[in-house]
Amino acid sequence: MAKSKEQAEEPQVEPVQQEAQQEQQEDDDQQVAFEAEQGADEAIDELAQLREQIAAQADQVLRARAEAENIQRRAARDVENAHKYGVERLVRDLIPVVDSLEKAVEVARDSEGADCEGIELANKLLFDTLARHGVERIAPEGEPFDPAWHEAVATAPDDDCEENTIINLVQAGFSLNGRLVRAAKVVVSRTQAA
Repeated sequence: MAKSKEQAEEPQVEPVQQEAQQEQQEDDDQQVAFEAEQGADEAIDELAQLREQIAAQADQVLRARAEAENIQRRAARDVENAHKYGVERLVRDLIPVVDSLEKAVEVARDSEGADCEGIELANKLLFDTLARHGVERIAPEGEPFDPAWHEAVATAPDDDCEENTIINLVQAGFSLNGRLVRAAKVVVSRTQAA
């Protein structure tokens, strides 16, 4: 009978051990689930940080690309302006020569018996050369006064035209490819004071 008691006691130990093993297994499973959950949270946090870094890098790339495009546009505009306005200094230096030739033509025409054909041809040649390079003469007689292009040196009463109309050209102005080099000096009409 001794064996049967041992056999009877052994089955009782087994369920206790099984319960303990089952509890241990559940604890282990909970620990693994907890660690997996923590790992997932850490992975989510790391993923969020990586997304922020990617967004910041993408923003930097876009800004760098935009800056490079702006630099290219500025460089192209500077090159274009250098081609269009590179001779502006020369034009400024030639304007007194043009003025002198115009005065010489006026004086020669006013003088009796003077031959002004050579001076007129030289003046025309100079104007044609300047025109080929984008220089235009501003002689606005009869036009409305524009302070961006004209410099009023005097006003005079004139009932024959509207107020602020240019009635006399004192000195011609010049522009280079649409940019003012020298404003035209003009006399502007005003209404008579009552």
